[in-house]
Amino acid sequence: MSLSDLLSTKIILASKSPRRKQLLEQMGFEVEVETIDVNEDYPKDIDINFVAEYLAIKKSENYTKKIDDNSILVTSDTIVIVDRIILGKPKDEVQAKQYLNLLSSKTHKVITACCLKTNKKVKHFSVSSIVKFKSLTKEEIEYYVKNFKPYDKAGAYGIQEWIGTIGIESIEGDYYNIVGFPCNKFFEFAKEIIS
Repeated sequence: MSLSDLLSTKIILASKSPRRKQLLEQMGFEVEVETIDVNEDYPKDIDINFVAEYLAIKKSENYTKKIDDNSILVTSDTIVIVDRIILGKPKDEVQAKQYLNLLSSKTHKVITACCLKTNKKVKHFSVSSIVKFKSLTKEEIEYYVKNFKPYDKAGAYGIQEWIGTIGIESIEGDYYNIVGFPCNKFFEFAKEIIS
């Protein structure tokens, strides 16, 4: 599989995340965005570390259009886990502030999962990264939520935004995974699924 063959594969990205689209384009892919409306419920007895992968697979299974020969459907999900609590996307300003208060001074895990589907194969994986926040002041939290409105982000923050530059003490693992798309691992899986 040559690099030019791989990069000529069209990505059908079933995600509303502009960051995922941007990262796939940075990797050299042509990206077409589709939306799938899926209820993001999951079984309550599921392993907490598998929730993102379960949701990425569920989104993929709910895509009903035909996938062309030279295309890969990509679905993805990101969750934040702190104190064994899953933080998804906050529903409003109050919840966003609650989430950031929970993350303040703590280490948490960010898990992003991807499901890749061609007209012949399906592959899925997840990647975990560890993030440590400094102690965030009430003023910092209020400033961030008011100015950046992080309602489309798991855990109510984007590492690439203001809060990441001033609030994060350390990360372990893939930075892009924390942004919301584990590029390196995706690239390897994309090679495998179309070979």
